[in-house]
Amino acid sequence: MAKQERARRTREKVLTAAAEIFAAQGYESTTLNTVADRIGMTKGALYGHFPSKASLARALIQESRTTWTSLRAEHDAPDADAARALEGIVVGFADRLRSDIRLRAALRLAVDCPELAQSPHNVLAEMHVALTDLVRRAQRDSGFPDHCPPLVAELLLIVIRGQLNTRPENTEDSKGTQDTDQTDGTRTPGGDPLWRLLFTALSGNRSPALP
Repeated sequence: MAKQERARRTREKVLTAAAEIFAAQGYESTTLNTVADRIGMTKGALYGHFPSKASLARALIQESRTTWTSLRAEHDAPDADAARALEGIVVGFADRLRSDIRLRAALRLAVDCPELAQSPHNVLAEMHVALTDLVRRAQRDSGFPDHCPPLVAELLLIVIRGQLNTRPENTEDSKGTQDTDQTDGTRTPGGDPLWRLLFTALSGNRSPALP
């Protein structure tokens, strides 16, 4: 059991170190030597956990699918309002993306190297299908405007992917906590106000005053 726990902890360290490098440099510029050096590990020992750079990248992408599935389960309960579920899932994923380096790395890998994210690892395709379905349900049950559902889903994903080009603010560690203003605990600019504006526009409501 102790050996298994050590192996698990080492694997977690490898994934976090790889995520930090993938998120900053991308897939092509990252090497297993760089990952091993970052945590003081030999390349041979690293091979014991991940036999290739591609397997390491796929492990992060697969982990992002777990995050996505968990968010869907949290917000999209059987009796949930579809429009609220749609916003909750999208904003929740965006919050995690700002603060979780492993999720940022996984999404960058999925965007930059689609061949690594093919089924059963294609989190972006899963997200598009799920968001499209939620938009259709919101239109049917919650009075959401009659926009083309796949286009709404793609717009939401475009904005999510755009966050990969912004630097995470005030994250406390590599796994991170949600971004907050250091003086009063409110979210930093670019967080909820952005999504509130977007969902207000999509819903056809009058835009609220934003901070």
